[in-house]
Amino acid sequence: MKKQYKAAVFLMTAILAMAGCGGISESQQSETAVSAYAETETETKSETKEAEDELQDVYTEIPADSSDMENRDVIALSVETEPQQEEETRTNTGENTEMKKEITKMTVRIGDTSFTASLEQNKAVQELVGMMQQAPVTVSLHDYAGFEKVGALGRSLSASNRQMTTQRGDIVLYNGNQVVVFYGSNSWSYTKLGHIEDLTGWEEALGNGDVTITFSV
Repeated sequence: MKKQYKAAVFLMTAILAMAGCGGISESQQSETAVSAYAETETETKSETKEAEDELQDVYTEIPADSSDMENRDVIALSVETEPQQEEETRTNTGENTEMKKEITKMTVRIGDTSFTASLEQNKAVQELVGMMQQAPVTVSLHDYAGFEKVGALGRSLSASNRQMTTQRGDIVLYNGNQVVVFYGSNSWSYTKLGHIEDLTGWEEALGNGDVTITFSV
């Protein structure tokens, strides 16, 4: 490219010299200059194209092993990362499972006797569990009708009442803010909270009169 540039400069210098000597007219000067510029531009583009072709040949000749090596590195990194991700998934799953276990059962204590109750899965139970996680929930129960004991919870829970026939050991929510435990059976509209798993000593613990019951997790 430098050679063509020098040639163009030399040609332009010669044209100007001839023009100064009166050797060629102004129109001839213009035509000659344009022609010289066009030839130089053509040769410049040709050299640029040749350089691009040579560069492309260099890229084509790069060994395929280079990209293969990069691919192998990416694959190796992926393989090494997967076990860690699987371990994190197992850990998170274990934590979630443990959390679910914590809210599926509660302890029911009457005097010196403790029972385990399985909890239902509903909004009222979630709210009750939230209360128990803050502190054990104690309720004073009064005997009613010879088959249940009922007492005020102290706050309202989200009820999802349905008609049911209760059984011994059932624990239900009545009227949104009353806890009822059964040692008999009744048919009414309640939100079920849970059920005593082992009823051994249940009636004896409840007794015949008023009793204090404590729920905890």
